[in-house]
Amino acid sequence: MAYTRLLDAVEVRILGALMEKERTTPDLYPLTVTALLQACNQKTSRDPVTDYSETDVVEALDRLRADALVFRVHSSRSERYEHCLDRRWHLDTGGAAALVAMLLLRGAQTVAELRARTARLHPFASAEEVEAALARLAEGEDALTRELPRQPGQRETRWIHLAGNAEVERELVAGFELQRGSEPRGALEGRPAGSATAQLGERLERLEAAVAQLHAAIAELRARLGD
Repeated sequence: MAYTRLLDAVEVRILGALMEKERTTPDLYPLTVTALLQACNQKTSRDPVTDYSETDVVEALDRLRADALVFRVHSSRSERYEHCLDRRWHLDTGGAAALVAMLLLRGAQTVAELRARTARLHPFASAEEVEAALARLAEGEDALTRELPRQPGQRETRWIHLAGNAEVERELVAGFELQRGSEPRGALEGRPAGSATAQLGERLERLEAAVAQLHAAIAELRARLGD
């Protein structure tokens, strides 16, 4: 398999930051712990914006090193860290690595968003080229990406990475709720009481159905990746 376990949020952010900085600031790569902490907590090009501590990053690096996803490099001045995902996750093209890096850093995104945001890492010639790369990453038991259900009122679907447990569950919940037509918070305000009660009942039914599908999807994902 491309990976042995689902990663937590800190590990996901570290790997995304290492992949990004390898391509955008090659003169500074591999990164020191200080530089990596700054990259993880960067205020731009991150979703969500985080405030991890140095202890959070160091402990996560130890876990990633144990899984051979990150290596420590000794230099004359400091210890530095580099990822080895191109080999471990079979990212044989710059385009694939750029897409994975941006999904790790910013969560679910459309094809158009991914094309624009990966421009500094890898210039895609067209949206079709992005879609083709995402489709290849979604193939087989070692799939790294997944296309979410289309949201009501949206022209484009969004894609997620499958490396992190929290990200997958959050996006699947959002995807199923939107697919079922759940109304945004506050949409029932100003309606007659009877209408609001009926709408709440319908929303509850949709939510129950969404939760049931979510459990099934997570069970399928865990069976594919290993619990």
